[in-house]
Amino acid sequence: MTAAINTVPSPTGGGRLPVTVVTGFLGAGKTTLLRELLLHGQQRLAVLVNEFGEVGLDGDLLRGCGFCPEEEIDSRLVELANGCLCCTVQEDFLPTMQQLLQRADQLDGILVETSGLALPEPLVAAFGWPEIRARTRVNGVVTVVDGEAVAAGSVVADPAALEAQRLADPSLDHATAIDELFAEQLECADLVLVSRADGLDAAGLQRVRQRVEGLVRPGTPILPMERGHIDPSLVLGLGDPSQGVQTPDHDTGPDHDHDHHDHSHVAVEAVAIRLQGTWPRAVVEAAVQSLSREQGLLRVKGRAWLPRKARPLVIQTVGPRFDSWFEAADGDGISAAAGQAPGLELVLLGFSLDQAELQKALLRALQQG
Repeated sequence: MTAAINTVPSPTGGGRLPVTVVTGFLGAGKTTLLRELLLHGQQRLAVLVNEFGEVGLDGDLLRGCGFCPEEEIDSRLVELANGCLCCTVQEDFLPTMQQLLQRADQLDGILVETSGLALPEPLVAAFGWPEIRARTRVNGVVTVVDGEAVAAGSVVADPAALEAQRLADPSLDHATAIDELFAEQLECADLVLVSRADGLDAAGLQRVRQRVEGLVRPGTPILPMERGHIDPSLVLGLGDPSQGVQTPDHDTGPDHDHDHHDHSHVAVEAVAIRLQGTWPRAVVEAAVQSLSREQGLLRVKGRAWLPRKARPLVIQTVGPRFDSWFEAADGDGISAAAGQAPGLELVLLGFSLDQAELQKALLRALQQG
């Protein structure tokens, strides 16, 4: 069995269009993040915006940012102002997704910005509906939290505005306490982005982490963000991460320290690994999930070439979310028997990565399986 660093092609799901759900309270910074992703993600993205109360505001901000040619804007930006998506899945969400999927061959992915009062879980579950599940995959749920508000002891900077938003939609039947809704948005998160982190010192950022860490699933990354700046590869899982990615080069305060995974000014690294060997699918999947969880990786993506399989197994993780499926390699359906040796190709994204140690840890996990 041998191992070597290798550039791994970036699997994007073939005919299954990756969908990234962005959630968070009103004013948390969702639209600012979307603008950055649309402008700098270097991908052909469509965006679905769910609004009420502040109808049209977010859509106007995105429409005017110039993320696509003017003649494409109406087909790539869809606004739903009829209430919370999680309450109107069948009436609004499914027809809209079917409309977007009609031009899936012209897109690299879809962004969904939920309203500030949305429950992400029903929306994510909707991607399992027969009408769309064969053509999409949930790339990840990103929850944006207002760092300054949480550090000050509140989950939202303007509770009155949030309450006004809730009252603007009579269809809401999940009007739970704000703290409960905050907890549910975090429980569904595969990645948490702390907005306005540049306004926090180390103690403030630590208060945010303590509040958030108790509400997320184990292995969920929590990353500081300034004015929506975050490497698109971390959020979208698209592009070729083997070329290296970076987060903004800024500090979070005069007393900034390196504990608690505070990496707001540290480059995100990408390590590519290729292993030759034969393992069952279940072993490969368990090993990758174990590696991601135990090594605190942000993302893992790659392929496994399995014996007697005509197509490679594509693997994707973001935080605790794991997905795998068989698809054609580079669209040509080359089988392992036709020249590709059985083995595993992965790109790992994280901080301060040690390629040798990661390789050893992966081999141990595969052998233990």
